[in-house]
Amino acid sequence: MAAPIIVLVRPQLGENIGKAARAMLNFGLTEMRIVNPRDGWPNPSAGPAAAGADIVLDQAKVYETTAEAIADCEHVYATTVRKRGVTKPVVGPDEAARLMHGESGRHAILFGREASGLSTEDVTLARRILTVPINPEFGSLNLAQAVILCAYEWSRIAREAGAGELVQPTDEDDALPPAPQDELDGLIGHLEGMLEPKGYFLPESRSEATRRTLRGVLTKPGWNHLEVRTLRGVLSSLQRGDRES
Repeated sequence: MAAPIIVLVRPQLGENIGKAARAMLNFGLTEMRIVNPRDGWPNPSAGPAAAGADIVLDQAKVYETTAEAIADCEHVYATTVRKRGVTKPVVGPDEAARLMHGESGRHAILFGREASGLSTEDVTLARRILTVPINPEFGSLNLAQAVILCAYEWSRIAREAGAGELVQPTDEDDALPPAPQDELDGLIGHLEGMLEPKGYFLPESRSEATRRTLRGVLTKPGWNHLEVRTLRGVLSSLQRGDRES
């Protein structure tokens, strides 16, 4: 079963990256991607904190932006305790783990930096919000704890699958997976480029909110790559205008 990719977005401390790697390997996850780490990469503080999870750190890939880090992923989960004004399906770690095992395509889980979590822009890139049901009066998970909760649930569902305890696949499982993130971003950018000269994003004070809402509408359906390609074709036809008879 394909394991999810752990994406650390703008992590601050090398020790926390190492602890996250240790948490991952405890439950069989090895693919880590790091977005714009504050102290650069590689970080000498990560190795000792990883306590032997060197395979995760050695294979970790670094990206400038979150969009680049998840460009090849069809399913993206943003871990946050708040919706931050973005309307998306919300799942817990157990439900997310079942989706990861039941839906084909690459899955990525986004974790924000230690001090402030994911930005609104990062959350809008995701297809789903992943929230841990913790004490509402003390919502204070550190980075490694959040990673280990998600990794554990993925591992637990994998063990259930090995024991034949999962529900049998349905006909819906034969459907095409959602398009990779870069194809979806291409569709959104294409439409924004058409709307910009029409003044759709005016006034300027509402532009950012309007773009988030538009992205939310377009990410919610989970288009597959054929559907995205079809929609791009529709937009291209509209750009060309009417054909002469």
